[in-house]
Amino acid sequence: MQYFSSGNVNEPIEFARKSVFLKGYINFLQECVNSIEKCSKPVIACVYGGCLGAGIDIITACDIRFCSQNSYFSVKEIDIGLAADLGTLQRLPKVVNSNSWAREVCYTARNFLANEALQVGFVSSTFKDRKTLYEEATKLALSIAAKSPVAVYGTKYALNYSRDHTVQEGLDLQSLWNSTMLQSSDMMDAARNSQFKNLGQFSKL
Repeated sequence: MQYFSSGNVNEPIEFARKSVFLKGYINFLQECVNSIEKCSKPVIACVYGGCLGAGIDIITACDIRFCSQNSYFSVKEIDIGLAADLGTLQRLPKVVNSNSWAREVCYTARNFLANEALQVGFVSSTFKDRKTLYEEATKLALSIAAKSPVAVYGTKYALNYSRDHTVQEGLDLQSLWNSTMLQSSDMMDAARNSQFKNLGQFSKL
């Protein structure tokens, strides 16, 4: 069955097929953002200046968020007649400490500044300038990179899984996970590295 747009009756539009195409395109973009969350390594977001719309989608999928003190944020989609569709509405209420606040900024599209983002737990640290922001993020990344990649990957996987499941389901996963991962050489390597003050002496994952 064909339908016609009210603007031009001579141009048929198959809404079902157009909808299938658009859904596929949106799903593709969603998976691009999801790939950040699924990455086996922790991802650190550094925000300097404005972070709007899709920028919020991206950084909510990151493990850790830093920003400069001049940064500002906005869930902007509602201002263009759109419900955010790449993860903000699903992730933001889970990464901040107030569901009410998350709903407020999503419904109003208002800007919120670095201090407010820090207050609600949207970012974990703010820095005075771009240089300090990048330096501190790099220090954190190097600190994490010096840990067992097996332990870091397992920790990230468990944190993501437990966010969306019950405590008992998370514990069940962890017992199964560690029954395998405890057989890796990383525990002995970690003990040896600690004893001899070595950093990052682990086999690649």
